[in-house]
Amino acid sequence: MRVPVLVTRASFPDIVDRLRADFDVTGNPDDTIWTQPELIARLQGKTGAMTTGSERIDATLLDACPQLKAVCNIGVGYNNIDVDACTARGVIVTNTPDVLTDTTADFGFALMMAAARRISESEHYLRGGSWTKTGRYDMFVGGDVHGSTLGILGMGRIGRAIARRGAFGFDMRVIYHNRSQLAPDLEESCGARYVDKETLLRESDHLIVVVPYSASSHHAIGATELKQMKSSATLTNIARGGVVDDAALAVALGEGSIAAAGLDVFEGEPQVCPALLAQKNVVLTPHIGSASVATRRAMASLCAENLIAALGCGPTPGQPPTPVNPQVLGLHATAASATGAA
Repeated sequence: MRVPVLVTRASFPDIVDRLRADFDVTGNPDDTIWTQPELIARLQGKTGAMTTGSERIDATLLDACPQLKAVCNIGVGYNNIDVDACTARGVIVTNTPDVLTDTTADFGFALMMAAARRISESEHYLRGGSWTKTGRYDMFVGGDVHGSTLGILGMGRIGRAIARRGAFGFDMRVIYHNRSQLAPDLEESCGARYVDKETLLRESDHLIVVVPYSASSHHAIGATELKQMKSSATLTNIARGGVVDDAALAVALGEGSIAAAGLDVFEGEPQVCPALLAQKNVVLTPHIGSASVATRRAMASLCAENLIAALGCGPTPGQPPTPVNPQVLGLHATAASATGAA
């Protein structure tokens, strides 16, 4: 009997077909967003799942789907998954780090530049027919990027990639704050200097947020932090919704406490804080930081490799490339063999 798995969102057909070589695959080619009860119903009898950030995998779901042994998420983040609950039940969780680092760093830098140079605001002005004469001296003037101070909150793979772009591509002074300071060789490799959070907020001309979401990082940038920033500064969030207090940011943008913002992630997405939508000095994109063809294919491919290996198939059975909770690998490998996957 072939092991049954669920692919929760539409994906590249050839990558889904790779799964069909080993598993009985149920897909979602219409890309329907299922409610939690609908997801639970479709996971009945399934041993593995390829998921995205739109599906919540929690204790309630796991208890309703006791046969589930592998949850393989497309994305470096996995705050949609209760990893502790999965670990307690012997469910392996995987993600897709590394393959999206440079693409996401490119996008974060582009979003920061668009906010700094008022690109979105000026495009709306042009498209709306308001450009009826050549511009005056202060028409859509923004902040320079080259030679300015780039601040980075969170210095993982993506943060370091952004730092390199700023330091070596735009001659920026790069400062960062992180839970722990990088080793000296890593700091040198990305041209960055560690500072405390207050200094980061006070000195950054352009602040980019790249920290993972957790209870401790919830509203890491809120009203208090925004007031510590320069009135000429920009804020870019490519981390996760909830790291920035969107409502407080809307107030700060409206009051001119900071100059502009660029946001690819939002609290409660796909809903966006209405007060943010009302601000002209914010660039808004629908969580597309990793959205290049090559990178999205690489993410889906790595996720498939994780699922294949997690359920005891492929060239490295029982050893998925990027496990989040590797301590349960022995448990799920045994379960996969028992169902005939190995």
